[in-house]
Amino acid sequence: MEHFCAPVIHPTTGKLITKYTELAKDEEMREVWTTAFGKEWGSLAQGDDKTGAKGTNSLFVMTHEEIKQIPQDRTITYGRIVVDYRSQKADPNQVRITAGGNLIDYPGELTTRSADLTTSKILWNSVLSTRRARYMCLDIKNFYLCAPLDRYEYMRMKLTDFPDHIVQQYDLMRKAKNGFVYIEIRRSIYGLPQSGRLANEFLREKLRPKGYYEVSHTPGLWKHVSRPIQFTLVVDDFGVKYSRKEDVDHLIQSLKKDFTLSEDWKGDLYCGISLNWDYEERTLDISMPGYIQKALQRYKHERSTKRQDSPYPAAPRIYGAAAQAPSPDDDSPEATEDEIKHIQQVVGTILYYARAVDITVLMALSTIASEQAKATKTTIKNMQQMLDYLAWHPNATIRFVASDMVLNIHSDASYLSAKGAKSRAAGHFFLGAVPINGKPIFLNGAIFTLSTILKMVAASAAEAELGALFMNIKEGRIMRLTLAEMGHPQPPTPIHVDNTTAVGIANDTIKKQRSRSFEMRYFYACDQVKAGNFDVQHHPGAENMGDYPSKHFQAPHHRNVRPLYQHEANSPRYLPRAMTPKDLKGCVGNKVGRYVRGHVMPIIPGYRSPVPRVTRVARAG
Repeated sequence: MEHFCAPVIHPTTGKLITKYTELAKDEEMREVWTTAFGKEWGSLAQGDDKTGAKGTNSLFVMTHEEIKQIPQDRTITYGRIVVDYRSQKADPNQVRITAGGNLIDYPGELTTRSADLTTSKILWNSVLSTRRARYMCLDIKNFYLCAPLDRYEYMRMKLTDFPDHIVQQYDLMRKAKNGFVYIEIRRSIYGLPQSGRLANEFLREKLRPKGYYEVSHTPGLWKHVSRPIQFTLVVDDFGVKYSRKEDVDHLIQSLKKDFTLSEDWKGDLYCGISLNWDYEERTLDISMPGYIQKALQRYKHERSTKRQDSPYPAAPRIYGAAAQAPSPDDDSPEATEDEIKHIQQVVGTILYYARAVDITVLMALSTIASEQAKATKTTIKNMQQMLDYLAWHPNATIRFVASDMVLNIHSDASYLSAKGAKSRAAGHFFLGAVPINGKPIFLNGAIFTLSTILKMVAASAAEAELGALFMNIKEGRIMRLTLAEMGHPQPPTPIHVDNTTAVGIANDTIKKQRSRSFEMRYFYACDQVKAGNFDVQHHPGAENMGDYPSKHFQAPHHRNVRPLYQHEANSPRYLPRAMTPKDLKGCVGNKVGRYVRGHVMPIIPGYRSPVPRVTRVARAG
């Protein structure tokens, strides 16, 4: 989701401004931002006479007598003013008044069920792969301001923060105490720890009588008891899959009775992700244009003059017995507290972008994140290289195509590749078809990429591979449930592994002797294979898409394989149809590292997809 507290750029000086107080004091920008503050305050309180904003009675200014009656068990928190410039909004100058939730001790449940990125990506693939299906988005305005609180909360704000017209309209000079305005919070506002939960329960109460319900095992995925309509819900954003307009109209009318909605029938923006639908060719391109440029500007990072194609420096290759040695310790000077905070901010900003659209930076981000608590000067240098890489590749795009909606997983591990003699697990998840004769029909855009460090130190490469298989199967179990609840029951999920020992252990085809010392939980993979939920197959490492997010590579390798994971001008096209010898002329064999030069994907002669019009282009360009 977009980071709301992105900086505002001064139109004259170009200075980045993140504080409302600075904007309110600036002669050139004061009028615009004090008006925006008044509009926000008016919508939360009893209206704003200047802008005409209608109030929701979420906030009430307290008198001196009312202040004395604040319950003893309440903590008076602070009010925070957040500013942002959002060009896609009708009014781009955005101000939000939020409560300091860290001081509030709420005794009730705080967990809110929201759809995650993977659920949204699976739904998008379902739209492409369902005949006559379409996608649209709904947004509830002031969603957090709708739900009444089960107990009132209290906060205070400086009198000097309020613009003059609000001071006069609400008689704040008389009501203020010791320079502060005390406020009673009666309905949900941003920042309250219970706001999300209460707003979600309020929405649930309003939709239940209309036949809408949240499915059992997938948070944020909603269906109707009889209508063929589904949607994912992230806070107040609805991503709706439908086949008949009358079903969407029913959902809209069910919501309009209690909420104010904005409708996006093109479905081209969801949770900050741009969606470019092509219903004729049944493709979808997802991207986040401008996100990286804004982040680089925020952190004052200028792109290097030399092109950077590697997001993280790769360790030099070592051959022989020394190749099994753990990574050396970092003996560079420790980073300062300010530098550590800066690293943490960068990681937080880039993480959503990487998980959403640019999986090529996940490995670098994971490594930096694992070091951020005890960062060194080397960590800072590596972070700068990652930002340089993003500056040279700022507009990542993933393309999804129609498929048979069968989950495919490529699992891999890198032995002793992390600090502390630990190993790394990786997985590449996409929706395609059941492989024929062990060969994939085609590859699709990733719905999820695993890149993490195994907690337990692996005693061998085989144990690391089995650990990675265990972690990928855990993730796969959840996705199988999600797919089934969306109406796509799954056959045994094919998993590609390039280690014969791990495959033999999972399939119980080799004698377990020394492997009995492996971490006990890893043998969960064997149970899932026996239960028929997963089909673990051996494939050479060159055909394993999980290899890329498992380790760091030199720049030439990144240039070669990036078009496989991101949609670019030279990316291969998908060809799930019968091939003739003429079609196969110029194709390079079934090795992932050579797909880019051949500009084709592996083809299985005689296969025809049950999904119509998947893609008809044979070559890139």
